[in-house]
Amino acid sequence: MTPPPKVRLLESDEYMHPLGEEQNFNESMYINCFDHSSRLGIWLRMGNRANEGYAEMTVCIYLPDGRVGFMFNRPKISSNDALDAAGLTWTMITPFEHLRVTYAGKVLLLTNPEEMSDPRAAFKSNPFVDCEVNLDFRGNGRESMFGGEPETPHERPGEEFAKGHYEQLVRGTGNVRVGSDEFGVSGFGLRDHSWGPRYWQAPWYYRWLTANFGDDLGFMASRVARKDSAGVRGGFVWDSGTLHLCDDMKISTVTRGDEHFHHTVQGTLSSKSANRSWEFTGDVLNLIPLRNRRKDTNENWLTTRISEGMTQWRITGGAHAGRVGYGMSEYLDQIVDAKPVGLAE
Repeated sequence: MTPPPKVRLLESDEYMHPLGEEQNFNESMYINCFDHSSRLGIWLRMGNRANEGYAEMTVCIYLPDGRVGFMFNRPKISSNDALDAAGLTWTMITPFEHLRVTYAGKVLLLTNPEEMSDPRAAFKSNPFVDCEVNLDFRGNGRESMFGGEPETPHERPGEEFAKGHYEQLVRGTGNVRVGSDEFGVSGFGLRDHSWGPRYWQAPWYYRWLTANFGDDLGFMASRVARKDSAGVRGGFVWDSGTLHLCDDMKISTVTRGDEHFHHTVQGTLSSKSANRSWEFTGDVLNLIPLRNRRKDTNENWLTTRISEGMTQWRITGGAHAGRVGYGMSEYLDQIVDAKPVGLAE
């Protein structure tokens, strides 16, 4: 087995990187947070594509009553100097320890978030309401970081998804307002930061699972499949103050409906170095399907679906058996013949 590439991660990586020459250069930050008592969930993302002249801005709020506040926009940008557009602003306070994210603008209020399978119709048939997000996220310092930038290139030409990429479990506090509904937030989540060339069509499919059970326990599990190779599996577990790197991840999924949305998840993360494994199950509480489209060199449309499921996780074995937490199950699939390509996993 080929050993994973060595990576470096500096304080300077917490800020913006020089704009690359690639037309599809992307620098993005993503963060999620789930309040365990109210069961409100939120994730936010900003991806700068300055060479293409725009950013990808997303706000998604899972309200406790099942509605979802959602906004996507492509504001015009001309540089990669900051993640700050269309009302969404990211401010790094202290590297590896403190990040602030704010939003002021509109969200689409969806009673049935699965209507986003047809985004044009969903945006026409649902109301917009005012929204404010003010959240501070705090992490456990450099020792809690996963990933970085590999010393040698690790992706084949045309399959680039991130030159550098790292993640960290965090605690989030602040407040969220959606229309007339206001919520204080005290919860847990995960953030990531990536930079480099990216097309959403590069993976054949992937499964990205994030879970946080409290200050002492959480995980990220990743399965990235390539069309013509086995792809990669891995992740990490934060367990009682130690970050365990995992070199294997197994997953099985039960889907529902004609659109094959993921509904329940079972999986195992394994670490050879720690000689440990963590088994878990996940039940999707609410799901919103998103879509990305791009033309190939023959001017044919390629369609990618990214199903974003707020998920209740449960540890099913070992010292933490029975622990319940919350997070995301993000399923990306290329759509071929009207079906997601990753149904077997």
